[in-house]
Amino acid sequence: MPEGEQRRAPAAVVFDALGAAYERAFAGSAAHGRSLAWLLGRLAPGSRVLDVGSGTGRPTAETLVRAGHQVLGVDVSPVMVELAARQVPAASFRCADIREFPLDEGSFDAVCVYFALLQLDRAGQTAVLRRLTRALRPGGHLVLATVPLDVEAAEGVFLGQPVRVTSFPADALAAVAEGAGLEVLERTEDLFTPAHPRAVPEPHLFLHCRRRDAARPA
Repeated sequence: MPEGEQRRAPAAVVFDALGAAYERAFAGSAAHGRSLAWLLGRLAPGSRVLDVGSGTGRPTAETLVRAGHQVLGVDVSPVMVELAARQVPAASFRCADIREFPLDEGSFDAVCVYFALLQLDRAGQTAVLRRLTRALRPGGHLVLATVPLDVEAAEGVFLGQPVRVTSFPADALAAVAEGAGLEVLERTEDLFTPAHPRAVPEPHLFLHCRRRDAARPA
């Protein structure tokens, strides 16, 4: 790997390389669309939403701003942030690591975390979920999607790019969400094959959650 890529976050290297190909591969996910519809049905007009791992801005940020909400997208990939800013100009995007990005207590009505944590270790995923829960107003909603596997630092290939993936089984991730101060209101599972010649079917888990009155401390 070139020296410059060694200094960058692994997720930035992967998603800079994928760019718009990622959006095309996952555009057909009906389960993602249903998850966004679930969230839209629970948001007051003009809600403030944080989109973690915002990618190209589609479909999440685009769907939310079209419904009249204020969206801040945060992604570690500068290529993705540039694409998102061009494709969804009504939203705001920042190139940053969500682990370090400043988040005020109770500053968002909702948080979206669609497949954004898979390249963090389990301790990192747990810590990020606690940070994001604190950033929600009490009663605010968080939607979380992942590939529910019992793996830690597993080497693999994602849409032709080498990746190292860590995840939780479904029950374990639900327990992590509850431990962060969230109530899991709905849980759905799906099998999806991305539209890419190197893709294989992958399980998808969607957790639809609400912040309890008080989030637990870090």
